[in-house]
Amino acid sequence: MRIDVVSIFPEYLAALDLSLIGKARQDGLLDLNVHDLRDFTTDRHRTVDDTPYGGGAGMVMKAEPWAQALASVAGAGNDDGGKRPVLIVPSPAGAVFTQAMAYELAEEQHLVFACGRYEGIDERVLEWAGERFDVRPVSLGDYVLNGGEVAVLAMVEAIGRLVPGVVGNPESLVEESHSDGLLEYPVYTKPSSWRDRNVPDILLSGNHGKIAQWRRDQQLQRTAARRPDLLEKIDAQQLSKADRAALQALGYEVTADRVLRRP
Repeated sequence: MRIDVVSIFPEYLAALDLSLIGKARQDGLLDLNVHDLRDFTTDRHRTVDDTPYGGGAGMVMKAEPWAQALASVAGAGNDDGGKRPVLIVPSPAGAVFTQAMAYELAEEQHLVFACGRYEGIDERVLEWAGERFDVRPVSLGDYVLNGGEVAVLAMVEAIGRLVPGVVGNPESLVEESHSDGLLEYPVYTKPSSWRDRNVPDILLSGNHGKIAQWRRDQQLQRTAARRPDLLEKIDAQQLSKADRAALQALGYEVTADRVLRRP
């Protein structure tokens, strides 16, 4: 997979040299490149912003430097069999980034991230880019950041770790939060007793069937307590008889295809 990131603060992306993503870059699993938007300006001040039409506070990122930068990175990744690269624009006005979206994007050959700043990027850039890219404004959540770099760090890590070979044990990806629409169960390690707190007995029993059921029940309990909205999105047809019983005990009604909170 090739990933290009364009930012006016390329040093902000230095964290991509660390941990599993950094190792994946070294091993050639991720071809990850960070570009300075100011390198695509033409004036001596390397200007990337200007005042907004229509008035208002703040500055808007100019169109031409972005067009030059995006044309450059699109050309650099033109060995992807003719498939259009995906341009991801972090924006609080975008679709919310989810684990499902991470899996989807991990299948792409070329991702480009445009880190906006100030009041955002001139809207005409996204319109122009639509001729060359699959443009996707994406939000980390319902809040506002100073720029797109933090969001890009999160998304590149979430997507990159799903690329085959990046995570050493692929089975660990299956048992994570959101991999099946639920939050992850609690985990423990040695010692079995720590500061008068003991590991649940079931985990010491060696009964793998009961341990699996306990973990599933914990997933349902944790999701109901912390993210009940996720339960409403579950396909009830995929729930086992034990799942249904656990949810009913938690105050939910399981219909043929939905999970509903009882009033």
